[in-house]
Amino acid sequence: MARTPREVVDRVLVVDDGSTDDTVARAAQAGADTLSLGAVLGVGHAIRRGFQVALDDGFDIVVVIAGNNKDNPAEIPRLLDPICDQGMDFVMGSRFLTGGAYGGDMPLYRKIATRLHPLLVSLFCGRRITESTNGFRAMRVDLLRDPRLRLDQPWLDHYELEVYLLMKLLRMGYRTTEVPVSKIYPARALGNTKMRPGIDWWRMLRPVFLIGLHLRQ
Repeated sequence: MARTPREVVDRVLVVDDGSTDDTVARAAQAGADTLSLGAVLGVGHAIRRGFQVALDDGFDIVVVIAGNNKDNPAEIPRLLDPICDQGMDFVMGSRFLTGGAYGGDMPLYRKIATRLHPLLVSLFCGRRITESTNGFRAMRVDLLRDPRLRLDQPWLDHYELEVYLLMKLLRMGYRTTEVPVSKIYPARALGNTKMRPGIDWWRMLRPVFLIGLHLRQ
C-alpha cells in the first residue's frame, strides 16, 4: 500500500484466496478493502471475483497485481497511461521490454518458460508479444461485458485464466499493448512462489493450445 500511487488509484482490493496468515487483517489495517474467499479456490477464481467487484461498483479500469511483492505498485501509471492517453483496451506489463527489469532468485525453469511461452502465444495469435505470463496488467472494465469472454468456465479457476484472457483479447481485435515493468523475485528462502513447476506450468501452457487450436471458447 505504501508504494501505491493513490493519486491515480481510487481503490485497492485484496482478494484473499484462503490464506492462513494475517493477510486480511494487515491489508485492512493498511487501508485496503478485502474480499475473503474462505478457501483456496485458485488464482483465476480470485481474479474473476475481483473483476466482478470492478463491474458491480462501476469502475472504468482495473489493474491486476500480484500480492507476493514481485511487482512494483509504483509502476501502475505505466499501465494506465496507454488506456487513458492512447485509447488502449488492455495493457500488459513486460519485464523484457527496454526499460523493464527482472532479477532476484528466479528459478531456471521459469527463465526458460517465460521466454518460450510468449513465442507460442505470438504464433497462435499472429501478433508479436514479449510477455504472456506476467500477471501485472490493466484493462478497461467494459471488456468484461463482452459475451465472447467466457471467464466463468471452471477450467479457468487457476493459472489458465490470465493466459486465456490475453489470447482472447488478442484474437478478438481489441487494442492491446505492452509497457516495461519490473518483476523481481525475492530470495528463495523467503518463499518466492507457490507455483509448482509441473502442474501449474501446464495450467499456463494448455490455454495456448486449447484456444490456439479452437478446442475451447
